[in-house]
This record gives sequence, structure tokens and C-alpha cells, in this order.
Amino acid sequence: MKVKVIPVLEDNYMYLVIEEHTREAVAVDVAVPKRARPLPGALCTRAWRPNTGSHLDHLHLPNSHPFQLLEIVGRERVSLTTVLTTHHHWDHARGNMELVRLLPGLVVLGADERICALTRRLVHGEELRFGAIHVRCLLTPGHTSGHMSYFLWEDECLDPPAVFSGDALSVAGCGSRLETTAQQMYHSLVETLGTLPPETKVFCGHEHTLGNLEFAQKVEPCNNHVKAKLSWAKKRDEDDVPMVPSTLGEELLYNPFLRVAEEPVRKFTGKVAPAEVLEVLCRERASFERVAEPLQPQAQALLALQWGLLSMPRPK
Repeated sequence: MKVKVIPVLEDNYMYLVIEEHTREAVAVDVAVPKRARPLPGALCTRAWRPNTGSHLDHLHLPNSHPFQLLEIVGRERVSLTTVLTTHHHWDHARGNMELVRLLPGLVVLGADERICALTRRLVHGEELRFGAIHVRCLLTPGHTSGHMSYFLWEDECLDPPAVFSGDALSVAGCGSRLETTAQQMYHSLVETLGTLPPETKVFCGHEHTLGNLEFAQKVEPCNNHVKAKLSWAKKRDEDDVPMVPSTLGEELLYNPFLRVAEEPVRKFTGKVAPAEVLEVLCRERASFERVAEPLQPQAQALLALQWGLLSMPRPK
């Protein structure tokens, strides 16, 4: 199993998962089927092979190159058969419609009827198969009510498994709680994702690692795992290198949203019940982000206009 990490938009990741024997490919969270966001160092995609945990197949292109998901598919000589969408938000699903138009017969799967071009709705615990790759669908409500994470492993392979967690779980953080209760979100994070094998590679939907770790350091200033990961992340950021994947075992050491039962995290929130601890963490993280990164409405509006989210008024 090979995973192509494709940065898009401002800070999103989409992925191409390749079954290396059958050459079948599955895309995860297709925000845009054609235009991808080149990284500042002109590094457009990176491929990860689980057996080494290393990034391979570096591709250097000018920053202005309109890199395409379908170009990656063609260059890899794979057959893209399926899209797995974690949730319905436009920055994870808006590319589905055009991709279906370009590839007739493409199957789009997810757990929420609001997902663009959805072919079939998945249910929690359902298992899919792509050659030797198994996919277990894990319903992880919290960010949205219909959020689905995907746990992948391969037959007769020593490589560690992988989870594509969208906005449910990110490196050292999680997505904001928008549509469910704190108790549901706790169940998704701690009881569903948090109990996967510790060697599981975590591929999330956004590059928020630095901000997440800075918040984690505020929550647990004496946590040496947070300090070490933050130092590592700053170096990666300077080198313009993606910070995915992490592993679940690592996340349990420094991600405060998975550490709601730990005494330092409880002390920070002033709560004891895990769901209440999580609720305070979410609120504090949102406040921390607003202070650290003030909103820029004009820039956001321009981005929305660029991707067709805002319609121009018709001349009268």
C-alpha cells in the first residue's frame, strides 16, 4: 500500500491510496480534482510507504504548475475506482462532482447524504475491499454528525495500518465540534479512534500541526513529548515538509484531546468527567486560535470566491 499525500487549498490534505499489486487506487477527500496547492518549496506531492514510514517519490515542480490529481493517477499508472469522503464540507468533497464527470463509473462513498455526488451511504463497521487492502468504516461524529473515518490495512503485510481521519482527529488536535454533543465527540476520539493499534499511521485532513502543538504546550507545559514534537514540527515547517502522518501511539502522548483522563489536562480545564474536559478543551482551542491567528475576512472571501462558493451578482 502506498499513500500519496497531496496538499490542496490553503492547508488541506487529500490522499491517493494505491494497491501496488492490482494498481487500483482510492482517493480520500477530493477537495479539487485538478488544481493542487504546491508547497512553498515547490514540493507538490509525497508518497509514503508504510513499511519504512519514509516519504518517497519527491516531485519538484514550479509553484505555478496546475498540478492535477488525475495527472498523478496517470503517472502512477493506476485505475482510480473509488472516492472515500470523510464528511460533506466543501473543502473535503467539492471535487467529487467534477471527478465523477471526468471518470464515469467512479464510486463516491461516505456516511452523510450531504456529500457531493454520493453514490452510496456507508454505515459504521462496514468493511470494503480493494485488492489486498481492507477498509473498515468508523463513524466518528463530532466535527459533523455524519463524519466517517477510514481504517486501512493490507493482507499478509507487515506494514502498519493507516487511518484517514479527516477532521475528526489531526496531528496533536482535532476538528472543531459543530454538530454533535461533547459526549459523542469523546466517544469518536477516545473510544473509536483512540483504541486503534498504536502503530496506526494517522493521515488527517488539515495541516494544523504547529498551532495544535502550541495549544498542547499551553495545556501541558511540562509534557516533554509535546516539547519534542513541537521542536520537530518547527523544523519541518521551516523545510516546507508535510507533517503527516503521525502515529496513534504518538498522539496518545501529546494530543490533549486524546488525553482527557490525564490529571494535567483535567487540571487545565477544571473538569473531571471526560466529555466535560473535552468540551472545555474545544472551547479553549477555539479561543487560542483566534488570538494566535486573527481572522482575515477579506482573504477568506477571496478564497471562497476563487472556488465558486460565492456567486457574483448578475448585472441588471
